[in-house]
Amino acid sequence: MEGNPLNKKELTEAAAGSLDVSRAEVERVLDALTEAIGGALAKGDAVAIAGFGTFEVRHRAARTGRNPQTGAEIQIAASNAPAFKPASALKKSVN
Repeated sequence: MEGNPLNKKELTEAAAGSLDVSRAEVERVLDALTEAIGGALAKGDAVAIAGFGTFEVRHRAARTGRNPQTGAEIQIAASNAPAFKPASALKKSVN
């Protein structure tokens, strides 16, 4: 990855500057957005944002793994993990 990732403070400052609103307002919107996406994913729903991408839950099956320190086999429980699939418009803007 080239450069440093944009952190929340830098993202809110950039959005506030381009929208001509306060950083506090943008931060409240960003917090509400992440809560809404997290809540939908917790219920098992997907969230699609046109032109940006889709947030979804992917199921990981139970499997056998290895403890890297001892080499002993361990059982890894099944789990759900959040995933993001970018929209083609977002992919094109990056390339």
